[in-house]
Amino acid sequence: MSAEALLASAKAKGVMLATAESCTGGMLSAAITDIPGSSAIFDRAFVTYTNTAKMQMLGVAQATLDAHGAVSEEVAAEMATGTLRQSDADIAVSITGIAGPGGSEHKPEGRVCFGLATKAGVTTETVEFGAPGRAKVRAAARDHGLTLFCRAVDSIARDS
Repeated sequence: MSAEALLASAKAKGVMLATAESCTGGMLSAAITDIPGSSAIFDRAFVTYTNTAKMQMLGVAQATLDAHGAVSEEVAAEMATGTLRQSDADIAVSITGIAGPGGSEHKPEGRVCFGLATKAGVTTETVEFGAPGRAKVRAAARDHGLTLFCRAVDSIARDS
């Protein structure tokens, strides 16, 4: 689903969105706010590129970072729940990953972890985009974030 379709769907349901982004540096929030009228459904964005920013702005625990690293579902979950807590949003999506170049055997380039938080709870997932280059990983992560928002908005519609 496109950002335009997300805007229409979220607006029709009165749903507010917020983001927390690391490796995408605000690309997901930019995709949403590029659409006229997005202020009706988009509350705020956190670009938390450093671990310090993740802790200060979103309440990510130092212990979580130490145990799992910034690129982990555990950190993505804490980023998403922190975003929900620090905003007026109904749905929050977080993104943390290794866009490249680089990475390691344990955490390769193209690994991106996502968190999705609503008042009902938080879910996480990891997507391996491979190593097509930094720009392509970031764009793919942005697009996946849009998909997560769309699914969540659709789910709220079914549950209401």
